[in-house]
Amino acid sequence: MAENDIPQHTDVLVIGAGPGGYAAAFEAVRHGLDVTLVNEEEALGGVCLRRGCIPSKTLLHLNELVHATEAAASVGLTFEPPQVDLDTIREHKDSVIGQLTGGVAQLCQQRGVRVIQARATFENNRTVRIEGEQEATVSFGHAIIAAGARPTALPGVDFGGRIMSSKEALDLEDIPNSLLVIGGGYIGLEMGMVYQALGSQVTLAEMTDRLMPGADADLVEPLAKTVDELFEAVHLNTQVSDLQASGDGVDVTLDSGEDSMQERFDRVLIAIGRQPNTDTLNLEATDIALDDHGFIRVDGTRRTEVDNIYAIGDAAGGMLLAHEAMHEGKVAARAIAGQNAVFDARAVPAVVFTDPQVAWCGLTEQQIEAETRNVKILRFPWQASGRAITMGASQGLTKLLTDADTGRVLGAGIVGPQAESLIAEAVLAIEMGATAEDMALSIHPHPTLTETLGEGAELFLGQATHYG
Repeated sequence: MAENDIPQHTDVLVIGAGPGGYAAAFEAVRHGLDVTLVNEEEALGGVCLRRGCIPSKTLLHLNELVHATEAAASVGLTFEPPQVDLDTIREHKDSVIGQLTGGVAQLCQQRGVRVIQARATFENNRTVRIEGEQEATVSFGHAIIAAGARPTALPGVDFGGRIMSSKEALDLEDIPNSLLVIGGGYIGLEMGMVYQALGSQVTLAEMTDRLMPGADADLVEPLAKTVDELFEAVHLNTQVSDLQASGDGVDVTLDSGEDSMQERFDRVLIAIGRQPNTDTLNLEATDIALDDHGFIRVDGTRRTEVDNIYAIGDAAGGMLLAHEAMHEGKVAARAIAGQNAVFDARAVPAVVFTDPQVAWCGLTEQQIEAETRNVKILRFPWQASGRAITMGASQGLTKLLTDADTGRVLGAGIVGPQAESLIAEAVLAIEMGATAEDMALSIHPHPTLTETLGEGAELFLGQATHYG
């Protein structure tokens, strides 16, 4: 059978080739199953690789470089103002995406995953309709839905032209003089910082009373100060009550309750959340159940209401993170292969690649307060870190949430440079059931930012070497 021939039957049918989908396919093949991966787009990798994580972090690296050169002036190292070559930036971003999508395709070929570029919709609990260059009905022993999610638009507003979702924003058609970002979550903040670094005057509107309302307030505070400095304006407790695009701009009404403002922007980015692509699969033909938000209901093995159909990643809710989807995909594949597998992670890390970076895992202070648990909260300010001071990052913070009686680490949060990497130690500590004393007694290299975790844990014992 040729690689792209459509089989009549497959052991495992995976719908969607994002991180969750291809991770599930690779794991199922590893267990000796015949796997068919159906993806509507030609390039593999899903939203994360093509329109999300990878392109945004490629651009955010430029943001870090710009801010680093600006900060260097305070210590006597001055650079010329950056010259933005948008064509070269786009080419670099696209080359990164091309390299990684090609890598996924190569792995599929090497590992024996059959890849079909087509659209898959369910006919019943055992078959799907394949629609592409070829059309056929395929039966499956098991299916894994990894269909992902898409940006949510404002009611009555369509993406396109001067009104952008994250997808259009990452295309970098131009750098507008003025940009309104609607939504103070991680996507809005990350993309707002990219455009600010490239020269846009950025205004942000958030409907709640603070940025990133789902994250720990202690971690958001240093980031909020930076956002206030970099952005033209930040409007909290503010909603967009009217949005009208014309030939050379977008007229916007910002409503903060008692007051409303009419402003005009060159472009608008709507970043108010994501919705699952479950409405594209004809799930009505199956016995799969959805929750009130359109996410597929699953159990710990990622099994749906239909015994032979599983769902992972954004289509099934959760934190909507690529690394979460990858682990869920592996759990689903192992369960299908008859292994004893369940997704029971205690600490799924979240990282916001702003400047400063924010990362957290495990329980947050808000969650612990809601559970009325007896906890001890340990805060290690980076003013006490020699390495942070050498980097000009003394505004950072490392925070540990521990069981007050046993010292067991329940949650952690970090704000500052390299938070994306530092959080991994806390993830391991939580998953392994480590205590603050375990972390404190582990020798951390000096001078590094990792010491903030070790010394933060020392606070449980009464005093850190450099603080308390």
